[in-house]
Amino acid sequence: MNIAVSRHTERPAPAPRNLRDLFWSFNRLTLSGFGGVLPFAQRVLVDEKQWLSHQEFINLLSISQVLPGPNLINLSLMVGQRSFGWRGALAALAGMLAAPLVIVLFIAVGYSTWATVPLMHNALRGMEVVTAGLVIAMALRLAPVLRLARTAPLWAASAFISVGLLRWQLLGVMLALGPLAVLIARFGRRTP
Repeated sequence: MNIAVSRHTERPAPAPRNLRDLFWSFNRLTLSGFGGVLPFAQRVLVDEKQWLSHQEFINLLSISQVLPGPNLINLSLMVGQRSFGWRGALAALAGMLAAPLVIVLFIAVGYSTWATVPLMHNALRGMEVVTAGLVIAMALRLAPVLRLARTAPLWAASAFISVGLLRWQLLGVMLALGPLAVLIARFGRRTP
């Protein structure tokens, strides 16, 4: 009886009000930056909108990283589908792609003119560092939420060494480390 009462007193997680809300939220999210938007996605979807819990975000992000295609596109499709089915998935995808498509087309047209300017080259190199910092910041922020936090540094170090230092193909590293991590996580849940 106590369990039933606690279930009824819990508030359901907020959801997008309509397809427009979903579209504009993902449109705003994608305009937050190029290449390093996942930290912003976590802040918007979990902290601001509260459409996902931290654990749900990690679960969907994990799935989106394994699927082919850009992580944030995959994440937006899953969040949209959860809210409004296939129409929500299309609205979230449209929100992710509309404005950036126009911006990237504009940049592509001007790139041939500006590509040789040293200032532009240095600006792009600076953006690489910022993007790496954003990804590291997101990893540090999500680390306490991970259930197997003791093994997370091992997997991160293994992936970094394999891809970053040894220059092994990402697909091969994922195929080797992924199933092993799943087995260890599954075994870890069974033991008290």
